[in-house]
Amino acid sequence: MHIPDGYLSPATSVTLYSMCVPFMAKASKETKRKLNDKTVPLISLFSALSFVIMMFNVPLPGGTTGHAVGATITAIVLGPWIAMLSLTVALVIQALFFGDGGILALGANVFNMVIVMTLSGYFIYQILDRWSKTLVKRKVIFSAVAGYISINLAALCTAVELGIQPLLFHNNLGQSLYFPYGLNVSIPSMLIGHLTIAGFAEALVTGLILSWIYKTNPGIMTSNMNSVEKNYPIVKWGLIALGVLVILSPLGLLAPGTAWGEWGRIELEKLGLGYIPQGFDKWSNFWKAPLSQYNLPQSGNPTIGYMFSGFIGVFMTILVLSGTFWIMRRLSKNNILKVSKKPGKST
Repeated sequence: MHIPDGYLSPATSVTLYSMCVPFMAKASKETKRKLNDKTVPLISLFSALSFVIMMFNVPLPGGTTGHAVGATITAIVLGPWIAMLSLTVALVIQALFFGDGGILALGANVFNMVIVMTLSGYFIYQILDRWSKTLVKRKVIFSAVAGYISINLAALCTAVELGIQPLLFHNNLGQSLYFPYGLNVSIPSMLIGHLTIAGFAEALVTGLILSWIYKTNPGIMTSNMNSVEKNYPIVKWGLIALGVLVILSPLGLLAPGTAWGEWGRIELEKLGLGYIPQGFDKWSNFWKAPLSQYNLPQSGNPTIGYMFSGFIGVFMTILVLSGTFWIMRRLSKNNILKVSKKPGKST
């Protein structure tokens, strides 16, 4: 579902970046308000978890691949606004260092996999949870339903963004300048794979994690992340689970084919279009990721390279989030000190 550079026009990219700004501003404000020593490890854990989950590609109909995102479970546990910031960091790391999604298309990927998924997944779960009557089994089922719907909504948004490119941007010969397939192809191609396989993968991830939380750390769902005693066990076991998942991540290499709509130039040439979109030629190489396709250049072994890329990604995600949170907390403390030192205010 990651959109690479070259498939969206600059106008589309700028529009989607702009649409993300108010959501990210709200997310930053809400996250800053709830930051403390107790919440930072948990937020970082879920960001790294999402990064790893997206490395597990699963085969989809038509010979393509897809993956779960982990957005809904992150939103259910952390709340939608904190989840947005947490997941955005994971997507930024993927794009910058691993070439998974483009830099120019990052606004589109954040809008689809972060904003659409977290808000829809969270509110669908909240609506359904009214009928749970505190029964954990129902909560788990409702979370899985929310995960299934949210990833399909994100897939639909992705399909529309890609599918409108030939309609809006083409040359005199009628050839698309960016993404080559229209809505009549992009929508069914994206949705068939997500309605049949990827949606259930997201549902499974969401349900399993929530079930585990209720069995091992149920207090975290009612403590608003403010209890050290309730948070640290899940962080400890979560980090162990992350390590295991990274070791198993090369299983994602077993899925044959490429994700639909994420083709490189070689894959484009095999589609039989008879041309390469001019805009794709211009923008697809805008950014060269140092660890493109999760591969260490000197490893000589794709499996080892993929696994170590996972460890690197987890480390960088936690590092970047921790650094960002440290800066946010410092800025908040400085603002409080400035206010307290104004005339007429007690110090």
